[in-house]
Amino acid sequence: MYIEKIDSPKDLKKLNVEQCVVLADEIRYALLHAISATGGHLSSNLGIVEATIALHYVFDSPTDKIIFDTSHQCYTHKILTGRKDAYLEPKQYKKYSGYTNPDESVHDYFKLGHTSTSISLACGLAKARDLRGDKENVIAVIGDGSLSGGEAFEGLNFGGSEIRGNLIILFNDNQMSIAENHGGMYESINALRMSKGETPNNIFRFLGYEYKYIGDGNDLMNLIPIFQQIKDIDHPIVLHMCTMKGKGYDVSEQKREETHFVKSFDLKLGDVQQKIAGERYDLIVRDFLLEKMKADRNVVIMTAAMPVTLSLSEELRKQIGEQYIDVGIAEEHAISMAGGIARNGGKPVFFTRSTFFQRAYDQISQDVCINKLPITMILINSSVYAATDMTHIGTFDIAMMSNIPNLVMLAPTNKEEYLAMLDWSIEQDEYPVAIRPPRNGIYHADYEVNRDYSVINKFQMTIQGEEIAVIALGDFYQLGEEVIKLIRDEIHVNASLINPRYASGIDEILLNELSETHRIIITLEDGILEGGFGQKISAFYGNTGVKVLNYGLKKEFVDFYDTREILGRNRLKPNLIVEDIMRQIQR
Repeated sequence: MYIEKIDSPKDLKKLNVEQCVVLADEIRYALLHAISATGGHLSSNLGIVEATIALHYVFDSPTDKIIFDTSHQCYTHKILTGRKDAYLEPKQYKKYSGYTNPDESVHDYFKLGHTSTSISLACGLAKARDLRGDKENVIAVIGDGSLSGGEAFEGLNFGGSEIRGNLIILFNDNQMSIAENHGGMYESINALRMSKGETPNNIFRFLGYEYKYIGDGNDLMNLIPIFQQIKDIDHPIVLHMCTMKGKGYDVSEQKREETHFVKSFDLKLGDVQQKIAGERYDLIVRDFLLEKMKADRNVVIMTAAMPVTLSLSEELRKQIGEQYIDVGIAEEHAISMAGGIARNGGKPVFFTRSTFFQRAYDQISQDVCINKLPITMILINSSVYAATDMTHIGTFDIAMMSNIPNLVMLAPTNKEEYLAMLDWSIEQDEYPVAIRPPRNGIYHADYEVNRDYSVINKFQMTIQGEEIAVIALGDFYQLGEEVIKLIRDEIHVNASLINPRYASGIDEILLNELSETHRIIITLEDGILEGGFGQKISAFYGNTGVKVLNYGLKKEFVDFYDTREILGRNRLKPNLIVEDIMRQIQR
């Protein structure tokens, strides 16, 4: 097989075009077997096999620089740049990350996992090249879904007029984001596609680029000559390339949305749908919101190209109609638009992954919180138990958001509390609210949960004890339950357990009461410690004799971590916490 002989792009260049076509089939075969075994981005990688081969066949990486937007479509690139073993050898399947990573190869320039950044990064590489007086090619590979992000527009706007030398934007048009595309820009792109690039309504030419249309981006015989023609071009150009997302695998071609990212599955059966037994928060919250919308047309749910986060199928999205809003990959716009909806009497609920809220910090602070607009934000995967790759870690949001004035950040501990908080947030009209859904499993309340959270920062004492108090936030509440049991067994003290509920403030009345009967306070939070919830408690007790031990995550980027290992390293296990308490008592 040709794939076994490829250790670098230099080896690829030894093949003729017909052999490259065979190589594409071999790569697709390898991708299907590796991804079906481990999970990963499937349809996006299958769709760009030929284009990646053509890029490395024509251009001279790493001198010529290729930047893959989001980089979840970089698997073929990795195969061609010395990392094929991770796709050919089952024991090596998890050797490398699913994104570009300069620590792995000189052919990767950035660690990327968030979208819409490639054009801006390419502009920077091109500018630095021009300052040095060099001539290498700089290629940004960006999909039509990513083009909906605000930074992509900013990069396009700058690159077409301000970069005077080589800048190649390979626009991969597969008519899909994760789900369908949203926004008026896609009418223009569709017109370009239908006219084979001939319509005068051309956004790329308007912004100063030369433009070429490639009707079949899965045809190597067609791609390679075009890339050869524009190699070493001395001005910015957009290559509008149409591809098939999921190309070469019938299941993926037919279920492009469902196979954007998959967990491991049976390749022979082609069953990519994950059947998870028991209750699931995505379905629980989805069904709750569907009922809310039926009862009240003012309730709208919003997402930024992530309907999968709440398992909102295409059929359900059509049923919801105008009460469902997908803004594309534009979190900044989503937050500000939600603020406008709230100001005019609507009840917006915006959900996306915790890590994506980072892109909208300014809008959360300036547009929403300064104006005290009552929007609801659901921070999916805000947990050490969620995504483990460094670009999607969900443990920074407490430190990022909880210190913004006027924002109420809630951390439910069980299903009933979560739904009660969500319902309160939707119906109240005083505060912007962020909710961190639990990720440690679904637990049920064995008590009547509160329905009203308008008395801000009111903690809940769930077990009254003495000497030692454990304040356990959100989905670390169950860890707190384990800790107080072990305290009772090992130290023979009946400790207090507190559900703080609010991550954005402290209950000074309760904390003062605790200081009269407790001498050690333990805080537990599913987030980084620096700037987080526990440090607020430590600051409160700073001038007293009460000793506070904070437990959470270290502020660091970790990549594809083992959850049990990182919990142990941060001493987030009952026996380690009790060891620390005993050591403190003995001092």
